[in-house]
Amino acid sequence: MRRSDWGSTAERTESMNDTTSQKSSRWDGLLLRFPDPLLYEPAWELQRALWERRRRLQLPDCLLLLEHEPVYTLGRHADPGFVRDSRVGGQGRPEAIPTIAIDRGGEVTYHGPGQLTAYFIADLRAHHAGVKPFVHRLEQAVIDTLGGFGIEAYRREGLIGVWTGDARNEAKIAAAGIRVAQGVSMHGIALNVAGCLDGFGGIVPCGLTDAWVTTMGEVLREDPAVAEVADRLAEAFGRLFEVAFRRVDLQPHSGTSAAEDWLQEIERHGRRGARRPSWLKMELPKGKTFRSVREALSAGNLYTVCEGARCPNRQECWDAGTATFMILGKSCTRRCRFCSVEKSGTGPVDSDEPRRLADAAATMNLKHVVVTSVTRDDLIDGGAGQFAETVVQIRRALPSATVEVLIPDFQGSGEALGQVLEQRPDVWGHNVETIPRLYPLARPTADYRRSLEVLRLGAEAGLRAKSGFMVGLGESSAEIKQLLGDLLAAGCRHVTIGQYLQPNRDSLTVKRYWAPAEFDRWADHARKLGFDHVESGPLVRSSYHAHEALQ
Repeated sequence: MRRSDWGSTAERTESMNDTTSQKSSRWDGLLLRFPDPLLYEPAWELQRALWERRRRLQLPDCLLLLEHEPVYTLGRHADPGFVRDSRVGGQGRPEAIPTIAIDRGGEVTYHGPGQLTAYFIADLRAHHAGVKPFVHRLEQAVIDTLGGFGIEAYRREGLIGVWTGDARNEAKIAAAGIRVAQGVSMHGIALNVAGCLDGFGGIVPCGLTDAWVTTMGEVLREDPAVAEVADRLAEAFGRLFEVAFRRVDLQPHSGTSAAEDWLQEIERHGRRGARRPSWLKMELPKGKTFRSVREALSAGNLYTVCEGARCPNRQECWDAGTATFMILGKSCTRRCRFCSVEKSGTGPVDSDEPRRLADAAATMNLKHVVVTSVTRDDLIDGGAGQFAETVVQIRRALPSATVEVLIPDFQGSGEALGQVLEQRPDVWGHNVETIPRLYPLARPTADYRRSLEVLRLGAEAGLRAKSGFMVGLGESSAEIKQLLGDLLAAGCRHVTIGQYLQPNRDSLTVKRYWAPAEFDRWADHARKLGFDHVESGPLVRSSYHAHEALQ
């Protein structure tokens, strides 16, 4: 169904705040383009493969722009009765249009040549968006694209998709339907560009019995080129989702290995990361001290975060009489996406671990002992009791050493935090790790405000509060300044700032390598704000020069 008589344009519904403002792109992405219409099944198979790799952080966000060969698709709860006549094929096609049930929401819709379909396989947590705001941004990308061609378009309250026209001649020009699983989206939005209306004649589009369907060509009285519309739509996606897309041109084919062949080509482009600069070259640890520390750790069956997190400074710290021990096992219950610590099953708490750790610290004659842990949300007290006992044992075995704890948030439990506070460690450490906007992506099970409260609790108890964070994950300078201000307001007076380095292929990719001079500027800025001690540099980690910070 369609209408060609257009009156005055209806007033557009209010768009999302700030979505059309010009912003610098903070994320890398892949723009995947096909030159010719594609059969639906291989495209759907490719979507599923991209979703799996995006979920496992093996690819960035992917925007798949294409046209389909004629097909009807039914959402999970669609009424098959809305397919009235599958033989309405148009363009001289007497054969029936295939109907495929798929796993998105929504009712029945049509895809065919002349319709531009945008599938955005994206991690919603990276964009700090729930499902509804995410869909609104998809719609806004279409609305902005149509506006660039002189077509006023809008959303309708309570409905999904994009409309144009006035109250008397309103018609749907784009349909949307997505699925979100494990935080990553599939499917997307389809914009009717030109010559695709015959296929809609065989269905009740989107289950709306009173809806009319139109195309850009009908509104403009002239068909725009699909390729030009695709270029402008990609620009709108990049602006609204703050993604810098790299284009990958793919060739359609209908063989059984089509999706696999495309995926290999996509992965070849998608695995490119920022090249590590020369100032991040590191020498392998070596020497007598390094070997003796390794032997002491092995004898005590102990772990250090120096080893577990592949810290680049472990040789320097061990030579200076500082080591960071990791208690409560080596497997974490949280799945932070920047960390190389194991994320498998946890075991029982080793009650003798505090004594063995203290004995090892005494054997190594450490001046400053840092105690941290994996996060153990499976324990009633989160492991707080083990922290407290470890401080007791260290002071008993090595009374001359200072003790720093680098604790998890214990899920905000005041009772658990109180157990560690009672032992009055010399330094009360808890890392915020990154800016709040990136928490859903980098620390999906943590809470920024809760982390600030952990620091505030230690500071109010009269302890030296310390925190650290990484740069290189897509943060802006303004966001770093805000983070430093938040830390200071929470009573934190010691801060470390370091470059994020991707520890393995399944971790977040580096978005930017900050230069040494930039780290120096952040150190100056933090000192001017009022921090007592600042360590800022590409290879700085949370325990770097930890003992010096107490002098």
